[in-house]
Amino acid sequence: MGVRGLQGFVGSTCPHICTTVNLHELAESHRAKYPGSTPTIVVDAMCCLRYWYTAESWVCGGQWREYYSALRDFLAAFTSAGIKLIFFFDGTVEPGKRDEWVKRRLKNNREISRIFHYIKSKREQPGRNMFFIPSGLAIFTRFALKSLGQETFCSLQEADYEVASYGLQHNCLGILGEDTDYLIYDTCPYLSIGDLCLESLQTILLCREKLCESLGLRVSDLPLLACLLGNDITPEGMFESFRYKCLSSYASVKENAGKKGNIILAVSDYISKVLHLYQGEKKIEEMLPLGPNKALFYKGVTSYLLPGQKSPWLVQKPKSIITDKQMASLNPGSKQEVPMCIDPEFKQEVPVCTNPESMQEVPMCMDPEPNQEASVCMDRESKPEVPMCTDPESKPEVPLYTNPESKQKSPSEIDPKCNLEALTCTYPEVKQEDAMDMEPEIKQATMVSESEILKVARMHHVHSESYLVYNILSSGEIECSNTLEDELDQALPSQAFIYRPVRQRVYSLLLEDWKDGASTGPVVKEWFVYPGNSLKHPDLVRPLQMTVQGGTPSLEVLWLSQEPAAQARRLDTLLACFNLSSSREELQSVESPLRALCCLLIYLFVQVDTLSLEDLHAFIAQALCLQGKSTSQLMHLQLDYINSRAVQLGSLLVRGLTTLVLVNSACGFPWTTSDFMPWNVFDGKLFHQKYLQSEKGYGVETLLEQNGGRGDRATAPTDQAPHMAILGSHGETRVQEADSMSMTTGEDTRCCTGKVLPSPSVNQQMLCLHS
Repeated sequence: MGVRGLQGFVGSTCPHICTTVNLHELAESHRAKYPGSTPTIVVDAMCCLRYWYTAESWVCGGQWREYYSALRDFLAAFTSAGIKLIFFFDGTVEPGKRDEWVKRRLKNNREISRIFHYIKSKREQPGRNMFFIPSGLAIFTRFALKSLGQETFCSLQEADYEVASYGLQHNCLGILGEDTDYLIYDTCPYLSIGDLCLESLQTILLCREKLCESLGLRVSDLPLLACLLGNDITPEGMFESFRYKCLSSYASVKENAGKKGNIILAVSDYISKVLHLYQGEKKIEEMLPLGPNKALFYKGVTSYLLPGQKSPWLVQKPKSIITDKQMASLNPGSKQEVPMCIDPEFKQEVPVCTNPESMQEVPMCMDPEPNQEASVCMDRESKPEVPMCTDPESKPEVPLYTNPESKQKSPSEIDPKCNLEALTCTYPEVKQEDAMDMEPEIKQATMVSESEILKVARMHHVHSESYLVYNILSSGEIECSNTLEDELDQALPSQAFIYRPVRQRVYSLLLEDWKDGASTGPVVKEWFVYPGNSLKHPDLVRPLQMTVQGGTPSLEVLWLSQEPAAQARRLDTLLACFNLSSSREELQSVESPLRALCCLLIYLFVQVDTLSLEDLHAFIAQALCLQGKSTSQLMHLQLDYINSRAVQLGSLLVRGLTTLVLVNSACGFPWTTSDFMPWNVFDGKLFHQKYLQSEKGYGVETLLEQNGGRGDRATAPTDQAPHMAILGSHGETRVQEADSMSMTTGEDTRCCTGKVLPSPSVNQQMLCLHS
C-alpha cells in the first residue's frame, strides 16, 4: 500500500515533516476562515479498520456489538468537535492492481496458517502481534456507519483516488488514513489514523510541502518519484537498476537514512539536478530507461492526477502513450484508467419506492470544473467549496426500489464516459477526436448494457447499500478476501464453495439476458481466497438457473416496480437463491431479527453434511441468548479455551451473512438490512461459549441460560423459540438420509466431534431445546 519505503523514510530521516496537530483547533481555524462552512474530514475507511476494531477477541468470528459501540464512540468524538466525516470504501480492485491484491492475499494465507497452528498448540488466541481482522469487517462497517447516520460511499475506482479528489474539491480539513499515496496526491492535508488520540483529537499531520523541501522537489514531481520508487501500479523491481545507478553516483549519503532512505534521497537528487535540467527539452523516455515499461510508467504517473491537474512530465498525447497492444501485453483484458470527472448530466432527482423507513435522498451533482490550487501544509489557501446542486425541475424518469435504511446524499455519480473529458482537460494539446480514438481502450466492459438497471446498480453501489451486485453487472468480476479457515482441516469445506450455489443463482438473476436462446451462460470471474487456491487465475463460474414460483421476475420488476405484489416476488426470489422456496411460510412466521439467520442456518445444515447437531444447537442458542445481553456482558465473557473448529464455524456464519447482503440487494431488498447485521444476530465469543458447552453435552437450561438460581445471567427470549423449530424439519431429512446410509454400510453415523448422532430427529431435538 502506498509508495515503497516512504513511510519508513519519513519516520527515520524526515521526522520534521510530521507535525502534531489538534483537530479541535484546526476545526476552529477553518470555521473562522470560512464562516458558515462545516469542517469536514474525508476518511479512507479501509485504512481505519484495525484502528476501529479494539475488541480483545478477534478469532471467534468478531465481537460485533463491541465494534459497533467503538464506532459510535469514534463518531461522537468528532461530532463534539463540530467536525463532519465522509467515509470511502474500496468498491473494486482495478485490473492493474490485481497482482498486488493477490500478493497480499497469499501473504495473509501464511499468517492465517500460523494463527491456526498457534490455536491448536496453545488452545488460546494469539497475541495482538498476530491480529487478523474478522471476516466481513469492511463490508459490515459500511452498514454500521450508515446506520449511525454517516455519509458512506463505495468507490467506482481506486478508493484513494476518490478520497483525494473529494478532499480537494470540497476544501476538506484533511484526509484521515494510513497510506503514503496521500503524500503524493496534490490534495488537502494528510492526517494519520494510526497516531490519532481519540480523547484529545490529536494526531500527526504529514506535510507534503515539507517533504518536497527536504528532497529538493516540487509537489508536481512527487508522482514521478512515486513511480520510480515503486507503488501499486509500477512494481518495485521495474526501476531497480536505475535506482542503484542513482545511489552509486549520489555524493551525500546519510548514515542514519539506511539503504532505502538513501535510495529515496538519491532518486530525488537525480530528479532535481538532472531531469529538471532537461525538462521541456527532452521527452521523459529519453531521460529514463523506460523501455517496454513506458505504458505502465505513464499510467502510474497519471493515476495521481486529480480532476483539472496535469503533470509537467507528461507532454505526449495519451494515444501515443498507451496502445491496445501495449496494454494487452502488460495486463490482458485490462482497461486504461484515467482521472475521473464528475458527470455534469447526472442532476435528476429520482423518486424512490421504499417502505416507510426509507429516507433515501437523491444523488447530487457537483460542479464539474472546480478550481484547483496546490495544497499547503497547515493553512492552505483553498478555493470556495464546490456547490451541490439538484435539478428542481427534473421529473421522475424511473422509480427506484432502494434500500429502506438509506439516509445519505451521494457526493456525485461518476460517469465512465467523462474520462474523455478528463483527458482533454489534463492535456490541452489533445484534440477531442484524438481522445475519441482512445475510447475502446478506456471504455469499461460491462456484462449488462448501460441502462436504467445499471444506473440503479451503480447508485446502490456508490451509496454502500449493496454488495458485489454492480461489480457483477458491470465487469463480471468479483473478489472475496481471506477468511479464517484452517487449510489442514478437511472436515469443513471453504466458505467459497459452500455459498457458491447461492452466488450462481444470483448470477442467473442478474445476467438474465443469457437465458434467451443461449445454451450456456456467461462466466463470472471469481477471485475468492480459499485453501489451495494459488490465485494465478480467477475461477470461471457459470450461472445456475433457479426455480421461482410464477417464473423468475426481471430486474425491472424486482428493482423498479411499485406494485403491491412486487414485494412478495422479491421475497420469493431471495428464498429461491437459497433453494428454500418451500420454507416461505415458516420463515415468515419467524420474527426479526432471527428470520434471516434461520434461513442461513437451514441452508448451511442442508448444504454441509459435516455439520453436527451440536453445531446447530450452538448457533441457535447464541442467537437467542444474544437478544438479552448487553455489550458489557459480551465484553466480559470468558472462554475456557479456543477450539479451532469453532473458529472456522464463526467465520463461516459471518461469510453467510455477507452472502445474505448480496442476495437481498440483488432481489430488491425484500428484507430489512438490519435483520442480518452481525451485531443483531451473532457474537463470536458467545457462539464459542455455546459451542464448547454443546460439545461437552450440556443441557438445555445451560445452553439457554435459564438457570433461575443465577440472577446475574441473561435469559434467552424463549418466546422466539417455537418459530425456530423450522430448522428441525430440514435437518430431520438429512439425519434420516444419514441413518439410512449407516444401515447400508454398517457404520455409525458420527458428527464432526466424533460422537454418534442421537436417534431422535433434529426436529424433536430442537423442540426440546426451545421448550
